[in-house]
Order: sequence, then C-alpha cells, then structure tokens
Amino acid sequence: MGLAQYADDGFFAPRKIAQALRTTSEEVARTAGLGRDAVQRKDRVRSDRTQRRLREMMEVLNKLEPRFGSALMAYAWYRSEPLPGFSGQTAMQLVRSGRAEDVLDYIDAVDAGVHA
Repeated sequence: MGLAQYADDGFFAPRKIAQALRTTSEEVARTAGLGRDAVQRKDRVRSDRTQRRLREMMEVLNKLEPRFGSALMAYAWYRSEPLPGFSGQTAMQLVRSGRAEDVLDYIDAVDAGVHA
C-alpha cells in the first residue's frame, strides 16, 4: 500500500482511502477521529488537522499491510484488536486520541520480538 496512491494533488483523499478499504468516506473520517465535514468540504479536507489524522491512520495501515497480506485485513486489525499495554484500546482508538506514534512504536517492538 503506497501512500501516494491515496492522494490527490499532494493531499490525502478520503474518497480514495474509502475505495481501497471498501468503506465510505464518512467511515474513514470516524476511524481517523474526524467529523463528517472534515471529509466532505474541500477546505476541511486540506486542513492540517485532517491531513495529519489521515496520514497517521494510513502510516499505521501501511506498516501493517505486509503482516496481514492485505489492506482490508490490516484495517480490520486496526479497528478491532485491543493492544496489550494500552488498557485494551485498539490502534484506531489510540490514533483517534493523537497517539499514532505509540502505535507505530508498538508495531516496531512486536516486529523486533519485544512483545509477543
């Protein structure tokens, strides 16, 4: 999953992300911790906050895809699997609360064999 394929004119495009994940733009917004307006209004889609949240979500999914074999399986894990050491929160919940870096660090630690 190359990140560039989810962009239009250098900005993450919720519509392209939704297409790849077989969901709706509104669901992409919710999954990234954004309101519906953030993905419907062009000025909001290009805002720093919206782009940062979409980028963080896609960075996590991009790192997970090779492990799960598909973007859809990575997305399912991202949304539903509680992470040990994070009070049972999922990667999605952590990203929504601004903790994407913690999720990426956790994935790196698992890959390095630190967490089993």
